[in-house]
Amino acid sequence: MRFLILDTGYPKFLSWLYDRNPGLEKKSYETQAAARMETLFGQAAFYADSLRKLGHQAWDIEANNEFMQKAWAREHGLPVSRGRRWEARLRKGFVPWLSAVNDQTWLYEILAAQIKYYKPHVLVNYAMLLRSAFFRELKPYVRLLVGNHGAPLPGGNDFGLAPYDLVLSVVDNLVDYFRNHGKKSELLRLGFEPAVLERLSNPRPDVPVSFVGNLYSCHTSRMRWLEFVAQNVPVRVFTASADGIPNESPMLRYREDAVWGRQMYETLKRSELTLNHHVDIAEDYAGNARLFEATGVGTLLVTDWKKNLHEMFEPGKEVVAYRTPEECVEMIRHYLEHEDERRAIARAGQQRTLRDHTCRHRMEELVTIVERYLRPATSGVGIASALQT
Repeated sequence: MRFLILDTGYPKFLSWLYDRNPGLEKKSYETQAAARMETLFGQAAFYADSLRKLGHQAWDIEANNEFMQKAWAREHGLPVSRGRRWEARLRKGFVPWLSAVNDQTWLYEILAAQIKYYKPHVLVNYAMLLRSAFFRELKPYVRLLVGNHGAPLPGGNDFGLAPYDLVLSVVDNLVDYFRNHGKKSELLRLGFEPAVLERLSNPRPDVPVSFVGNLYSCHTSRMRWLEFVAQNVPVRVFTASADGIPNESPMLRYREDAVWGRQMYETLKRSELTLNHHVDIAEDYAGNARLFEATGVGTLLVTDWKKNLHEMFEPGKEVVAYRTPEECVEMIRHYLEHEDERRAIARAGQQRTLRDHTCRHRMEELVTIVERYLRPATSGVGIASALQT
């Protein structure tokens, strides 16, 4: 099968990428994509690589990366409209995955050309806030249009669901939400890419306690929890923006700049233990990326208890789960003082992730899912034969 995976990058990450690589914006699409891949940030490229290793054709596109997308357009002889770029600074209260993409004609022109060029059997869109009308128009060029969403939902019930044949999510309650709104939906969890380990150094832990993640308005529970933790134990807080943190908060005392990709993995690996707390929309369900990133690099993960956590990890043996901020503080103190226990759980957590939760595992699951949904359209013809065109 041919897969096309669409995603968008955080504006701050894109600015960081090009600030660190002067002149990269003038390079070829392939050179920019290689530099982007070198950061190890995100999962779309890892997913595409896993699909290729499984014998499929696969491409990934970062739709709002203007420099890279316009390089692709030039190299394919496509004239594109001018438009505002993503470099604008983040506004107070701005949430990257909740903020609508500006009316950037170039983005949709190039994306339409790419869809027609690659002719995917399956298009998986991780950026469902891109215009649903656009995907409705391009649907004739795709056999199966799949959305994937695991973040807060915008206002209104429609959420641009109409064009999609199937919507995936990383948490069960959102799967239920999509089904209740008339859409076929399946659970597809996130994963860890083992190749990351080959790219990391092997430093001795020098960060006793870390938190790596966003602190926006959709993280009210997370901010209350972290506020309490920071009042009781020192925790280094790596986050993209401090706009949502009150001026008197102890979190500001420990706050550091965001870390992306390789730096994020290095920070997690340097931590004796790292903290996790899910976004509000997840409700009683676990499923965020930090579950697999932290355990994947072999760090003890102290995460919020969720009723499905045991489906991924065994609490107390592979990760540590707290139910209250007070219990979280107690666990931090205990595991900082008991190194052997900490290391044993971290080691078991890493073994579990490498055994059950890699990007390859997830793409095997994706292939199984899409084959099931493609089958009715083949009218009894074998899938392999039906997808030859």
